[in-house]
Amino acid sequence: MKRKLLYILSLALFSFTSCSLFEMDNIDAPAETLQGEVVDAETGEPVLTDQGSEGIRVRLTELSWGENVTPNPDFFAKPDGTFQNTKLFKGTYNVRIDGPFIPLLREDDRGVPLADETHTVEINGLTKVRFEVQPFLKVGWVGEPQVINGKIRAQVRVTRGVSEEGFRSKIEPMGGYSNSFLNVTDIQLFVSYSSTVGYRARDERWSNQIEYSGSAFNSLLGETIIIESNGTIPSGRVVFIRAAARINYDTPKGSGIRRWNYNAPMQVMIP
Repeated sequence: MKRKLLYILSLALFSFTSCSLFEMDNIDAPAETLQGEVVDAETGEPVLTDQGSEGIRVRLTELSWGENVTPNPDFFAKPDGTFQNTKLFKGTYNVRIDGPFIPLLREDDRGVPLADETHTVEINGLTKVRFEVQPFLKVGWVGEPQVINGKIRAQVRVTRGVSEEGFRSKIEPMGGYSNSFLNVTDIQLFVSYSSTVGYRARDERWSNQIEYSGSAFNSLLGETIIIESNGTIPSGRVVFIRAAARINYDTPKGSGIRRWNYNAPMQVMIP
């Protein structure tokens, strides 16, 4: 009798779990969209940078579940300073970006908030967000590049996007300030067959860089810098070039990632 009772109970339990096992998941797949743009607060122009972990990082934290929630997986903006995520659940999110500009979320050494310029938005359907930031540097072309014997000679001008005083007033309260943060460390000339040319899409045979130590570049701010490609680019080819520069400051603080500010890509025909 006991064996028969155990058999009946076991059969009932199996039937219950089997039904639960094959139940349809009725939760809708994430289908909401967030679109964003990052622009210079002074000029309204897009903040151009790289596509990938050296570019603008976007971090979403869904606040609908309460405090101390884990952020969604990070993603990155496009080279033109725009970003998009089309696979989100409806909800309230904090949107934070980190890139080659004054940090939007600033805290002191104890973690006490000094400023929070991130955005909190309700994502439902298509939601758009616009960040106005202060880029560290501005990089521009000077005239048209020249091609001489398979080498590209470009002229570049680098200026500060935020003054030294403005930079210091925002960064020093975070602790551990150093005057060396403002030093321009290098200028890059990236060359590629791809129109998305940059650090992540460069041809190392032809790309080149000029490095500067200490504050050596300060006297060159606003001046025309000549930089040439390496090697010999085959004739009859079309390539794309971009220039980039960065300062000796990592974002987010302590990440070790010093991000470049870029100019717009330019197409060059190699005769």
